[in-house]
Parts: sequence; structure tokens; C-alpha cells
Amino acid sequence: MSTTNLAPLVPGSLPDSGVDRAGVRDDVTRRLYFRGLGLVCLIAFVSLWSQIHGLVGQRGLLPADEFFGLVHKKLGANAYWQLPSLCWFGAGNGMLHLWCALGTVLSILLMIGWGPRLVIPAIWATYLSLSSAGQVFLSFQWDTLLLEMLACSVLYAPRGWRPDWRQPSKPLPLARWLLWGLAFKLMFLSGVTKLLSGDTAWSDGTALQFHYYTQPIPSWTSWYVYQLPRPVHQISLMILFLVELFLPFLVFCGSRGRSIFGMATILLMVAIEATGNFGFFNLQTIMLAIPLLNDDLLCRLIPRRWRHSEHLVIGNIREAAQDDVQTAVRTQRVPAAWCWRSILGTLAAGMMLAVSLLTMVREMVRTQRADKMPAVVTQTLRTLDGLLLSWSETRILKPLAPLRTINGYGLFRVMTTRRSEIVIEISQDGTTWQAVAFPYQPGPVDRPPPIVAPHMPRLDWQMWFAGLDPVGNGHWLTALTQKLLEGNPKVARLIGHPEMADNPPRFVRLAYYDYKFTSADHRLAVGSWWSRSQTGYLTGPLSRQSE
Repeated sequence: MSTTNLAPLVPGSLPDSGVDRAGVRDDVTRRLYFRGLGLVCLIAFVSLWSQIHGLVGQRGLLPADEFFGLVHKKLGANAYWQLPSLCWFGAGNGMLHLWCALGTVLSILLMIGWGPRLVIPAIWATYLSLSSAGQVFLSFQWDTLLLEMLACSVLYAPRGWRPDWRQPSKPLPLARWLLWGLAFKLMFLSGVTKLLSGDTAWSDGTALQFHYYTQPIPSWTSWYVYQLPRPVHQISLMILFLVELFLPFLVFCGSRGRSIFGMATILLMVAIEATGNFGFFNLQTIMLAIPLLNDDLLCRLIPRRWRHSEHLVIGNIREAAQDDVQTAVRTQRVPAAWCWRSILGTLAAGMMLAVSLLTMVREMVRTQRADKMPAVVTQTLRTLDGLLLSWSETRILKPLAPLRTINGYGLFRVMTTRRSEIVIEISQDGTTWQAVAFPYQPGPVDRPPPIVAPHMPRLDWQMWFAGLDPVGNGHWLTALTQKLLEGNPKVARLIGHPEMADNPPRFVRLAYYDYKFTSADHRLAVGSWWSRSQTGYLTGPLSRQSE
């Protein structure tokens, strides 16, 4: 029987074929991606769970239950859309435990392959709920990236409670493009916003001379890389821009081009992970790059001792695909339900891609420094702003913003060239003062910077932002000093000093320091990883009586 009778099928060919139009398979790749996505979600939930009571618990720095009450008082019924969260049902300590536990269990289910099309939306809803409750402590770009990855993964996932990963299950073509497009958007925006910001540290090649000691949480490996000669930093920066600015366009160049882009992204993330602490972001981006690869490439990359079993898996998939093609040819029919799912899924994916494009343009328009850009760049962005954003900002992007699910990105678009640190000092008599060292921020100059990733210590991260903008972070800094004076046990554990709960200080003040890595000669002579100089005080002595 001629296969031309299959023409009436929905574009994308057979519903059970694991081969794309170029004949490239991605069944094993998909399985690896979803296991990795489940692992990233598990790390995110468990890491947050260990800190959430000190951050937003009932006695935390920014209590979530009070926050939701204030939002409802201000916005009324509109609060439920502006702040979508399961925490409206409860945001006390017990409920925060429940939401973290739920997210942890769902992440494990995703890792073992149980009902991905149902589990992924549940993880998305749970993480969105905690992100809304977390306020400033869950406002990082990798939190929104995780939400967008989850949303883009639903249509890419196989159906059923217990999918048979040994059998081919082809996703819709646009389902692949949701993840390919997200990888393109993340990497390209990370590169282009560095240039559009007009920051000379990126354009003159000096950025990496500052990055290793000014990044939020350096590791001891950062110190060693910082010692490398200036030409090495400049070459590294050129490689960074190659991966972020140019290689993303290989996503449009077929399977081989996508594989090159995916492998380059993975190698870049490994290098960044090896020289700093960025929580689960590097692992998350590596997982996002996995769908850019294919089964044949993975088979060549896996160790030889595992290769035989992997070939068996791929061989079984190929045999099953041939059987499915023969079955489809014999029946010449496709279930109507599958046709409708395909149509609706294609429409949903198309709308998400369109909105994603709008967020990409908006990020570039917002970032550009017109006074530092060539006229052709500013004119192009002005035209795009007029054509796309003038009507979509209020009609599409703003209404969808509370979902935090389709976003623009631009990591470290402006390089920090000074490391300003807020050091908390405590005293019992107002005369003798002692510095409180956070677990992961620079403190004692002779203490080596730690390796903490993929754990995300959110208070330590926020202290870095507070050093850049003490006034803008004053609301929770004030809460932090109050909780220390009260001897709050949750907050005392967050800053790595649980003993302060039994013996709280009578006085607290915030000192301001500049930190910088020492040279190799200085460390060899003195033993210090850091040098620091005090630049002043942000507050005078604060006491329980003065609150």
C-alpha cells in the first residue's frame, strides 16, 4: 500500500513517531531532559524549604501571611490575579511546609517519569505560589526561568500516567520550538543586553577582571581564576560573546546547528559553575540545552561501558517506530481526539512563542542606552517598539505579568566593578563590637570563599543586592536587625549563628566595606583571600529600646 495515503494526517506526521522531519530522533534526549528538569525542581524546592521559615514564615523577615493580607486589603478581589498563589489558602508555617513538601514530591514523580503532562502543571502552580509568597527573596531570574521552562515543557512531555519511554512518542513540532526558542532567548538576551546597556566594562573587554570577586557568591576557585593574566580574561570574554550572541542563531540551522549551540551552552555553564556559585541556575540552563541535542549525539557522548545498553534502548525505539508506521499505513486513520489535541496544542504553542518574542523585544528596548548606541540600533529598536510593544504592552504583556511565566532575561547586563558589603556588627555594651559573618558572603578575610551550589542561600544572595542598593533594600534590612535584636531563632539559623537566639545582642549596627580578592603574592605572604577597607556606617547603634 502506498504511503501517500497518509497525507491527510495533521502536519507533523504520525502521532507515535519519534522522528522529526529531518529524520533525527530525540526520544532518549526527551527522557534525559525530563529527568533533569525534575532534578532541578527538586533542588529548588528542597533548597527553599530549608530557608523558607526564616525568610517568609510567621516569624520570618517578611511574613507571607501578613503580606497576602496587605495585598488583599489594597487590591480587593483583584489581588487573587495580581498575586496568583495557593498560599491564599494559607501562608502560615504549616502551610509553607505543605507547599514545599508538595513541590518536592511532585519533582520526584517527574524524575521517575510519572504523569509528566499532569505533574508539570502542578509543579508550576506550586512554585509560582511560593514565588509570590517569597517576595524579594524569590525574585531572581532563574526563578522565573524555571516557571517558563515548566510551562514550555508541558506540550513536549509524553501523555499518560506511566509513559513507556521505550516507545516513540513524537511531540508537536512547535512543542520542540518552545524549548529551543527559550534557549535562544535566554542566551541571546544575556549577550545582547550586555552591549545594549552601554556598560564599557563589556565593550572594552575588562568585565572579567572584576567579575570573579564582585559576583554575588564567589567560590575559592574564583580566586584562582582571578589571578590569570588579562589576555586570558579577554579571550574568555570573546568566547562568552560568541556563545551568547552568535551561536544562538544556530537553532535555526537544523539538527547539527542546534547540537553545536547546545553543546557550547553546556560547556559555558560548566565553566561558570566551576568559577562561582549561582544556585541551580547553571544546572537549569544545562537541562534547557538538552533538547537541542539528539539521540545519536548522546549515544556518542555517553561512556563506552554504558553505550551498549543505550544502543539497545534506541534500537528498540527505532523498531517500535517502524511498527507504528506500518500500523498507521494499514489503518490510514488517526483518532479524532489526537487531531484536536494537535490543533489546540499547536495554537497554544504558537501563542506562547508570539508572546515570548514580545518579551524579548521589550527587554532589548528597556535595556538600550540610546546615547551610547549607534543610530541604526536605536532606530531599529524604536521601530520594533512602535510596531510590537505600543499595542501589546497593556493588552498582553501587563495582564500576563503576574503569572511570571513568559519573561525577558539579561543576566549581569551591567558589570559591578566594586564589591560593597554590608557587615552586621553586634555588641552587648555598645562599646565592644563583633562582626557577624554570614555563611556564604565574604566575612573574615582569611576564610576561603565556599562552594555552595546548587543550593541557593537566598538571604546571602539578597545581602549582595543590599550592598549595591542599601536604601532600596531597607525594608527587609530593618526587619533583619529587629529579628537579631529579638533573638529570633529562624533568622539566627539563616545567618549561620543559631547561638544568637539564646543570647541576642543588645545593639546592632550596619557597617559598609569594600572587598577585593588579594593578589597571589599577598595571599602567600599573609594567608588572606580578601582585602577590605571600611567606607563608613549605614546606621548608628540600634537597640531594642530604640525600635
